[in-house]
Amino acid sequence: MQFTTKLIPLAIALAFAASASAQEVIKIGHAGPISGASAHLGKDNENGAKMAVEELNAKGFLINGKKVKFELITEDDGADPKQGTAVAQKLVDAHVQGVIGHLNSGTTVPASKIYNDAGIPQISPSSTQPMYTKQGFPGAFRVVANDNKLGGTLGKYAVTKLGAKNIAVIDDRTAYGQGVAGEFVKSAKGPGVTIVAKEFTTDKATDFTAILTSLKAKKPDLVFFGGMDAVGGPMLKQMKALGINAKFMGGDGVCTEAMIRLAGDGLGEGNVTCAEAGGVIGAQEKVLADFSARFKKRFNVDVQLYAPYVYDSVMVMAQAMQNAKSADPVKYLPELKKIKYQGVTGLIQFDDKGDIKDGALTLFTFKGGKRTKMEVIK
Repeated sequence: MQFTTKLIPLAIALAFAASASAQEVIKIGHAGPISGASAHLGKDNENGAKMAVEELNAKGFLINGKKVKFELITEDDGADPKQGTAVAQKLVDAHVQGVIGHLNSGTTVPASKIYNDAGIPQISPSSTQPMYTKQGFPGAFRVVANDNKLGGTLGKYAVTKLGAKNIAVIDDRTAYGQGVAGEFVKSAKGPGVTIVAKEFTTDKATDFTAILTSLKAKKPDLVFFGGMDAVGGPMLKQMKALGINAKFMGGDGVCTEAMIRLAGDGLGEGNVTCAEAGGVIGAQEKVLADFSARFKKRFNVDVQLYAPYVYDSVMVMAQAMQNAKSADPVKYLPELKKIKYQGVTGLIQFDDKGDIKDGALTLFTFKGGKRTKMEVIK
């Protein structure tokens, strides 16, 4: 009995010591389309988040002087709004301390209410629909320019730089597609400029014969498409097959490396103009190039589109936690609101709505089977 009583205080002491030294695990949720037509973009996003988490853990990231371990929990939203809200609830139930995502505006916007109700901060690396931040949720942020700037800039460029006069507009009926197309139409104005047609398809369509045949009769010199590359690529192929010789324009959804494969010979030489939400100039170009090289080495694939913005989103969230000396969303949210972080995609600061300040756009075209940078617009 005497032997046992001596062991009890020792066991308690060891238990307390183990508890004190236990490494805090911080759960970061990621949501995007890991299946379906946009799976290549969703996987790109997931890899960006995975790379950030791996690097944070490798360097022994400290919060309040203690080493923490980040754990990435990924859910597949299939780019579907209903599935998006379901996986948002799963992440809430998993007690994540922050969410990076979603990729598409159509999933980001409905999911944001679930995160807001649970008090979990959310940073979208790619959603451009203005409604996302207009809802007034204190924990909703994005690191790319929204559709007002994206569609508006493309509309002006189509008229002033490309000289478009007869413009046809097609969107995929998603929140993103309709949003960017709507902003494009608002800005595509000038002497002699006419919107000759407004058509729509779906984000899962593969046959555009009826729409394109109707457009051909209206002789557009430019076709604007609001949607993603999985639809935009085949659409370009079918435009070529029908002999529609119009220029093609779209937002970041069609501004991907995958367009080269998806559009095939329909891509043409310098015939497509697209804009990516984001962009760097000067010394920052090397920083982004170095990231792309590290990404290629780690995953053996090139960056598709949003991976650098996902990477920065994770880093921004981690920095806010470090500044707050806590991973508790209530405590680090105020730090997120006033963050000033130099990421691989440039300086990240948020305005009072949660939109990135001074968001840039990069215009691209495709030449020689490669995506070619044209210019960065602030």
